[in-house]
Amino acid sequence: MKAQRIELRPGANGERLDKLLSQLLPEISRSQWQRLIGEGHVLVDGHVAKSSQRIDGSPLINVDIPEASESELLPEQIPLDVRYEDDDLIVINKPPGLVVHPGPGHDSGTLVNALLAHCPDLPGVGDTRRPGIVHRLDKNTSGLIVAAKNDLAMHFLQAQFKKRTVDKRYLALVDGRIRPEAALIDAPIGRDPLQRKRMSVIAPGSPRASSSRARAARTRYVTVEQFADHTLVECAPLTGRTHQIRVHLAYVGFPIVGDRVYGRRKPSLPIERHFLHAAQLSFNRPSDQSRLTLMAELPPDLAAVLESLS
Repeated sequence: MKAQRIELRPGANGERLDKLLSQLLPEISRSQWQRLIGEGHVLVDGHVAKSSQRIDGSPLINVDIPEASESELLPEQIPLDVRYEDDDLIVINKPPGLVVHPGPGHDSGTLVNALLAHCPDLPGVGDTRRPGIVHRLDKNTSGLIVAAKNDLAMHFLQAQFKKRTVDKRYLALVDGRIRPEAALIDAPIGRDPLQRKRMSVIAPGSPRASSSRARAARTRYVTVEQFADHTLVECAPLTGRTHQIRVHLAYVGFPIVGDRVYGRRKPSLPIERHFLHAAQLSFNRPSDQSRLTLMAELPPDLAAVLESLS
């Protein structure tokens, strides 16, 4: 992409700036627009803009698109547990400790670096810093994650996540004997205004609501097995907020074992990370739209914890 300077006077009715620009200039993805806006390359009526800014009427939007530099991402021969692969996508059973994409403090050794070695054509698919990545898992959450291998597959999969037609099931071990045994947790989540690295349930009308923008969040859970002081639950996130399952389970009083951010500082069981595993993933394949359902067994560290409770 060569450096460009563009002037726009769109007619808009309260549209988010990043969404509006991705509609007007679709050759640049929405996530790329968010990055450009965050880096100050977009001005609205001469003022530095924000991605979430609502655009009304026809303001003057100046866009300065810098020349794209060569990707600094390098392929790395990191072993991958491939659970499914075709010409459009690949599904990996991610181990705990593996960061999904490069970021501050993680310039290499990520799932993206491993995918670049496994899929040489991946560069250029979606975001240049997160090629192929359709959704994410926390560093210490294990389990299934899907990546796209071309732009058409990327858009097809992203649309399913946006429409909430992707079925994701997680296994979590929580402190306490959860009650009720099955329920829907419907509580908005936003960034905690007091601890910006954490997320939190933000109740409408609460003092926090005025300083933190919360988004609707819903998690359904059902009990799989109960132990003396713990419960194994299956969770289905119906929305996709950051740390959603961890925040919601802590909010109802049953934090995930080993979650030192939202649960107990000293885990109730000997475990080195939070007990959360993406065990099942179901979506439609781009090639023929048939339903694909994949499952991943508990990894050895989590299986050993359950064995100790039996």
